[in-house]
Amino acid sequence: MGPELDLIVRGGTLVTARGVGRADIGVAGGQVVEVAPEITQGARGELDARGLHVFPGVIDAHVHFNEPGRTDWEGLATGSRALAAGGGTLFVDMPLNSTPPTVTRAAFEEKRALAEAKSVTDFALWGGLVPGMVDHLPDLAQAGAVGFKAFMSHSGIADFSSVDDGTLEAGLRAAAALDLPVAVHAESDELTARLAAALRSAGRTDIRAYLDSRPVAAEVEAITRACALAHGAGARLHIVHVSSGAGVAEAVAWRARGTRVTVETCPHYLTFTEEDVERVGATLKCAPPLRAGADLGALWTALREGRVDTVGSDHSPSPADLKDRADFFEVWGGIAGVQSTLAALLTGAEVHDLPLPRVAEVLGTAPARVLHLPGKGDLAPGFDADLTLVDPGRSPLLTRENLYDRHKLSPYAGRVWRGEIRRTLVRGRTVWDGQGFAEPGLGRLARPGPALPKTTV
Repeated sequence: MGPELDLIVRGGTLVTARGVGRADIGVAGGQVVEVAPEITQGARGELDARGLHVFPGVIDAHVHFNEPGRTDWEGLATGSRALAAGGGTLFVDMPLNSTPPTVTRAAFEEKRALAEAKSVTDFALWGGLVPGMVDHLPDLAQAGAVGFKAFMSHSGIADFSSVDDGTLEAGLRAAAALDLPVAVHAESDELTARLAAALRSAGRTDIRAYLDSRPVAAEVEAITRACALAHGAGARLHIVHVSSGAGVAEAVAWRARGTRVTVETCPHYLTFTEEDVERVGATLKCAPPLRAGADLGALWTALREGRVDTVGSDHSPSPADLKDRADFFEVWGGIAGVQSTLAALLTGAEVHDLPLPRVAEVLGTAPARVLHLPGKGDLAPGFDADLTLVDPGRSPLLTRENLYDRHKLSPYAGRVWRGEIRRTLVRGRTVWDGQGFAEPGLGRLARPGPALPKTTV
C-alpha cells in the first residue's frame, strides 16, 4: 500500500512520449505516485476519465505575457487562464515585452512576484541577453532563469536591443559556463532591413511587401551564424519559431556536427500559410512570417521525424489599434495563440500522420527536457501531477466568446478544432474544469535542474 492518495484519475487513455494505453493515475502531495491498470486503494477524490485522453500538461516555452509594463497588451492572469483553457500547465515568459525587460535580477524578482500572485498555472522565466548586460547573466541564473533570449534582428521593442555578433558570442560563453541555453530569434537584421527599405522606397507597404522583406534566406543565414558561434562556445542554443524547412535543415546539419542546438516551431507555422496572411491580414502577422505551403508540409515532416524538438505558441498579442494600420510594416507583429496550441497539433496530427505520443513529447516532455525542468512533462511516478484531459471525440468551434486572453484577437477563432479540453490540473489541482478557473495565485516558479533523460522508446 502506497501513500494515502489525494486523487485518482480513473480509466483514461494515457498519452505520453512512450506510447498510448489505458491506466489509472494516483496523485498524492501534488505528484503522480502510481500509474497502474487499476488502482485498488481509495482516495479523497476521484475523476472519471473514461473515454478521455490524458496528456501531460502543455508546457508553452514561448509566451509574451508582458507584465509588468504592458498589461494592456496581455497580463499574467488573463494569459495563464487562456493557457489553462488550452490544456497548458506551465508557461515560460519571455523577457520582453515587459517594462522593465527581464535583464536584471531585480526585474526578474518583480516578475516572479507578480506571477506568483496572479497566475493559475506554474511558470518559468527567460532572462534577456542584450548589449551591455552580459555581466548580469549569472545573477539571472541564480534567481532561476531557464536561459537567455536574444534577438538577431530588431525586436520591435525599443528597450530590448538586438545583439551584435560580439554580444551574442560573449553571451553564449557565459551561458555555457552556467549550463543554460540561449534562445535566439534568428533573422538577419541587415538583410531584412535592406529589403524592407527598398520595398518601402518603391511605395510598397502592402502585405506581400512585408512577406517579401523577410525571406527564408534571412532565417537560414542567422541560424548558420548562431550555430557557428554556439559551436565555438560549446553552448546550448535554442532556435525559436523556426518557420521553414530550410531553417530546420540548417540547424540539424549543425547538430550532426556536435553543436548543442534544439529547434522550436510554432502552431501557426503548422496551420497557416502566406496565402492566409494575404487573406486574413493583421492577426496573422509575425516574424519570421508565415511561409508557403511547402514549408508547412516540411515542418510537419520534421516534427514527425524528430528534427523539430518543441512547439511553442509565441503568444504575442497587442491592443487592437496596433493591428489596425494601413502600412503593414507598421502593424504589430505578433500572433495570439496560447489557448490553441494543443488543439492545432491534434487537428493537424490526423492530416499529417503525427502520432499522439509525438504530440505529448513536443508539447510537454521535450520542453521540460530542453529547459531542464525536473518533475515536469511526463505522467510517471515522481513527476508533478500536471494533466490535461481531452475528449478526442469532440470537435468544438472556437469563437471569440470562448477565448480567455485579453483581446481575443486570434486567427484560430472561427474554426473547428479536434479535441475538447475537459479539464486541466496543475500539481493535482483543477485549474480549468471546462467552465471556469481556479483562483489566481496557484502558480509556482519552475527552476532548471540537471539535464533530464530522454523518455521516448
